[in-house]
Amino acid sequence: MHSANFMQALRQLNWLAGLDILLVAWVIYHCLLLLRGTRASQVLWGLLLLVLAFYASEWSGLSTLHWLLSLALPYLFIAIIVLFQAEIRQGLALIGRRPLALRLFHAPGGDNYEDIVLAIHYLSARSIGALIVIERNTGLRTYAESGVALDARLNYDLLLALFNPAAPLHDGAVLVRGTRLAAAACFLPISTNPGISSHLGTRHRAAIGITEETDAVAIVASEARGTISLAVGGRLETDLSLDQLRARLSQLCGQYLPPVEIQPAPENGHLPAARPRA
Repeated sequence: MHSANFMQALRQLNWLAGLDILLVAWVIYHCLLLLRGTRASQVLWGLLLLVLAFYASEWSGLSTLHWLLSLALPYLFIAIIVLFQAEIRQGLALIGRRPLALRLFHAPGGDNYEDIVLAIHYLSARSIGALIVIERNTGLRTYAESGVALDARLNYDLLLALFNPAAPLHDGAVLVRGTRLAAAACFLPISTNPGISSHLGTRHRAAIGITEETDAVAIVASEARGTISLAVGGRLETDLSLDQLRARLSQLCGQYLPPVEIQPAPENGHLPAARPRA
């Protein structure tokens, strides 16, 4: 009987029903991608277990448990909104983005990227901690307001001056918007992803946190290990070489970065020179 009903329903499928199924599958797939590897995925499993327990108690005749769960389940929708507010906000931000239109206005030029690459290389080589966040399509004004507004032209010397351990603004993140350095000493959200290595410090967790909530690109110079890392989409790429960092920035932000020849810094503390190769 059931197989006959199934075959009859299958014969009634048309292209519109197939499109409907594909769209629903696409939505479910991307919802799972948003939750994968986050604390919210564990909460989701807990909610699913409650739903299964509700139907299992009804089937097995556990009337008291079924009554108790029937009182709790009507509030499940409100609980989902409260527990998954960060993921819902991130999903709505993804839907509202217009990458092609906004990239024309927000993408910094290649020369500015090269300033970032060279500054991060210099800082990491001397085990000076640094965190630089590049704004893409999602605005970072909320985070910029938590720091000190600069609105200065982005350049290599200024980045080194800001992250100098003796400078008052060396703690926190530097936010880059277009060809401008928007703010320094900014506070960023710390990722609560349980899958993050316990060896990673606050800078790396903040880099992951800001890229979980926005589409920004975060670059970290490790003070402890002297390595370079890049975070995007809530994922951290560690131990990058200079060429790998340049290639990833070029790929993520759509700009060609010419190779640059780096001169080692002299012992007297002057800033190193960097000139593009002909």
